[in-house]
Amino acid sequence: MRRNRQSGMTLIEVLIAVTLVSLLSVGMLFAIRAGLSAMDASQRRFSANRRAMSAQRILEQQVAGFLPVRARCGASPVSEGGGLEPFFQGAPGVTRFVTRYSLDGASRGVPQVVELFVTPGEEGRGVRLVVNEIPYTGPSGAGFLCLPPGPDPATGANVVRFPQPQAGPGSFVLADKLAYCRFLYLQSIEPEPDRWVPVWVRRDYWPRAIRIEMAPLEADPVRVPPMTFTGLIRPNRMVEEPYAF
Repeated sequence: MRRNRQSGMTLIEVLIAVTLVSLLSVGMLFAIRAGLSAMDASQRRFSANRRAMSAQRILEQQVAGFLPVRARCGASPVSEGGGLEPFFQGAPGVTRFVTRYSLDGASRGVPQVVELFVTPGEEGRGVRLVVNEIPYTGPSGAGFLCLPPGPDPATGANVVRFPQPQAGPGSFVLADKLAYCRFLYLQSIEPEPDRWVPVWVRRDYWPRAIRIEMAPLEADPVRVPPMTFTGLIRPNRMVEEPYAF
């Protein structure tokens, strides 16, 4: 009689097959994880570069929309107080002015009081550039944000004084992890030669331009570094000249 022979796999062959499949699965898993990590790193770099470019555009629009307004500094709920003073603060670590550009409405928004200032970075590492926006409601409304003229502590000149801006929930970080960030102001008054000054003390002229010098805390060749910004103030006129907007 012919004996029926049944084909099959031995236990060793099954173990070898299972081991090979496991190794292939582990290799594919590591490949997928490496790909996802690379994609995530690329996305973070792209987001950081886009943020740096967006910060430059925001600064350009804010300075380009500069409004040469005057405020009734020292106003109070019971008394308007004080005369009209140029609403502009120019210090090494903070600049404050009115612009027609806003983060929410862009050039179509209502005028805003912009506070650009430098604060310490996270865990005390470096500094960051922060911006606050406050709706501009007119000379009396802006007067609540400034104080009557007084002597500047650094120069002794009689200037319009402002309280120190504070970062809050509505603040927007324009640049972070900076080695330094400082403001300069272009004084262009004939017949004097043009020069950049760290403190703006003139009450009869507006600055011709604003420069923000900054550098990254750590160099990264694959990211767009924070760049020094220079914005021209186009309504370059005397403070007393009327300006409609």
